[in-house]
Amino acid sequence: MNHGFLSRLGVAQRLRARDEQRTAGDASGACCEADRAGAPAGGCRHQHGHEDHGHDHDRGHSHDRSHAESCCHSAAEERAPQYVRCQAPAPESARRARWRIDNMDCPTEERLIRNRLEPMPGVVRLDFDLLARELTVHHRLDDTQPIVDALLALDMSPCALDATAAAQGTPPASPGIALRQKLLLAVSGIAAAGAEVLAWSTGHETRLPVLACAVISLLCAGLPTLRKGWIALRNFTINIYFLMSLALMGAVAIGKWPEAAMVVFLFALAEEIEALSLGRARHAIRSLTALAPETAEVWQAGDGVAATGEWCECAVSAVVIGSRIRVRTGQRVPLDARVTAGRAALDQAPITGESLPVDKETGAALYAGSIVVDGVVEALVTAAAQDSTLARIAAAVQQAQAQRAPTQRFVDQFARYYTPAVVALAVIIALAGPLAFGGVWSAWLYKALVLLVIACPCALVVSTPVTVVSGLAAAASHGMLVKGGVWLERGRLLKVVALDKTGTLTRGEPLLTDVLAAPMRALATAGAPAETPPLSVDEALRIAASLDDASTHPVARALVEGWRARQPDARLFPVDQFAVLGGRGVQGRVDGALWRLGNHRLVEELGLCSPELEAQLAGLELAGKTAIVLCTPESAVTVFAVADALREESAPAVRALRSLGVTPVMLTGDNVSTARAIADQLGIDDARGNLLPQDKQDAIAALSEQYGMAAMVGDGVNDAPALARADIGFAMGAAGTATALETADVAIMDDDPRKIAAFIGLSRKTAAVLMQNIAFALGIKAVFLVLALAGEATLWMAVFADVRASLLVVANGLRVRRHFGAVRQAMKPA
Repeated sequence: MNHGFLSRLGVAQRLRARDEQRTAGDASGACCEADRAGAPAGGCRHQHGHEDHGHDHDRGHSHDRSHAESCCHSAAEERAPQYVRCQAPAPESARRARWRIDNMDCPTEERLIRNRLEPMPGVVRLDFDLLARELTVHHRLDDTQPIVDALLALDMSPCALDATAAAQGTPPASPGIALRQKLLLAVSGIAAAGAEVLAWSTGHETRLPVLACAVISLLCAGLPTLRKGWIALRNFTINIYFLMSLALMGAVAIGKWPEAAMVVFLFALAEEIEALSLGRARHAIRSLTALAPETAEVWQAGDGVAATGEWCECAVSAVVIGSRIRVRTGQRVPLDARVTAGRAALDQAPITGESLPVDKETGAALYAGSIVVDGVVEALVTAAAQDSTLARIAAAVQQAQAQRAPTQRFVDQFARYYTPAVVALAVIIALAGPLAFGGVWSAWLYKALVLLVIACPCALVVSTPVTVVSGLAAAASHGMLVKGGVWLERGRLLKVVALDKTGTLTRGEPLLTDVLAAPMRALATAGAPAETPPLSVDEALRIAASLDDASTHPVARALVEGWRARQPDARLFPVDQFAVLGGRGVQGRVDGALWRLGNHRLVEELGLCSPELEAQLAGLELAGKTAIVLCTPESAVTVFAVADALREESAPAVRALRSLGVTPVMLTGDNVSTARAIADQLGIDDARGNLLPQDKQDAIAALSEQYGMAAMVGDGVNDAPALARADIGFAMGAAGTATALETADVAIMDDDPRKIAAFIGLSRKTAAVLMQNIAFALGIKAVFLVLALAGEATLWMAVFADVRASLLVVANGLRVRRHFGAVRQAMKPA
């Protein structure tokens, strides 16, 4: 693997992320500068074609191929460097401090903290993760105590996190509402309702019983709002608490005690319900890491002798790479590992989103969080708990949800101007209304107070992050890791998707597809004796497998494995005088007879070609297959065909893309004939072959120019230039490769290409819900603005409408989490 090339891919993606941030005007998320011109466009090329069957063969020893591959794979994983996710780099020479702030729930608190900390000397940058309730401060201070003191003054109660603590690893807050808070809310609600009933029955809002009920309600539920309003006022911040405090004091000033009590109760109730709703979104992210058990069954060698010892329960954090673990039926895999003994069926849905269990045997990879449905396996740990695939997924999702999506940036900008504008309008109405239009001063002040409540943009602001995080969590649970809200929102705009052939639409492993007798005319032309009985295709396949047994070439391995599948009880012939025919094939003697096995070129050199054989070989090659011919010195005997088999999911994936109005295009390094043959089977009109990595990159640029928004789907390595150039880059099979997991915009954890269309569908659903929420929130504001100016709206009606709008948009946003429920149900076997 070309690590330098992959690092250039990271630069290209960071540049693209930086440009996106600049377009949105969010300077806080700007990525590091890089010189794109200095990065060459080339890269490693993966050879897909198998035209030459003349690779080196080794007949000097037998070799356990499965074991060798397992060892090599493990070694490669251990040598693989740790890739860093694309994120805004820390400012130069700045230190970093992190706090968990349980009182920080929404952008209201974020704005308050920004207004207090950003002007402080030594503070360089603030990074917020509202759903994880984390604050990261980049600073140049010798002591962070001034920051802590400022947070305490804001009633934020910061809890310091060390450099390695993960937000998802912090103990979650206890679910639900505390008993004391429930009692206070109940008393406040009863008292507020009592004040309203007494005022309505007596016709007086300032009598002692009414005042007593109102004061009780205000004391039980209003003090936190007044305290936060005072903090906002001291820090020159206009937020919901400041507005509600003004409305409360104004209502009391004009004698509207019952309404003041009801407003405070409804607002406090809304705060608690909203916190519970946001807690559900947090749980969706936290549940990813909760999938892995806290303990593992580990083999402890006795007296340093591996053969003796016992199985012990150990904390997963204490298990080191190379440890031997055991997982039984019904248990979850605690750590990433590779099977060394046993066989089991595993449910990998939490990682890859696969709906059916996957059989695992010696050499297979296990992912932390998978469930053993049947069987028992022993395995060697390949990654520490904090570096497991599951942990990387959770960390990537957490980072993704901490980044602002384009819609969220728009909403935040809108709210920044909307709230002060409505507050200014309320002040004008309160002061200028009686002078310009006459009437009682208290009536105009009441209208202004209603406008203050309407000025709160809570429903508008809170709907966007909840919807985006729900979409990210839904994607992760379905085996798709989306690296941020920007990609989730962009997916709906895709017009064309370019798919790599090998490993994406096909399995990437050649299979023996045809065993055909050579044309009889070729035998006659070659002068074969008439009395020689024809060789059966089964016997010919056995001879060919004997010649190819020692080869490591993919075509040779496909032929040998095909023979083993068709003749499981047969044994190979011994081969004498074996020789490699460079670039053409191999030869050897079986039972004294000379046999040659090779490509089309070898047959031509031997002078054994005929028009009939040429036509047979051409037909196979046009079908995208690699032809191999078994020959005697006198004739071509049997023709074998090997091809990269299509995935069962590829045809449905192409149909799903077309049903969404997205054009599928195939890009491959294979020859044009093979590309066309595969494309015809899938119904892809545009198939391009013989493409180098730079050619694929140019093709993506041309597709973007032609269609507007283009995506690339590949393996994340030889397709890296095209992935970086595409508007969205999809990496397939990312669960097995840290590189693809870290560098792709969207990482498909398994090899199912149908998830490309599923992602586009999720993106469209997310965008639709975002638009619904924004339209609903603004519509409610517009209606009550008109009602307030007409004098038809009351304070508690405005609060109730605002509360209801907030709850409805949150509930609507959480619906995105269930987007794939119907899909999974449909994919279950009958």
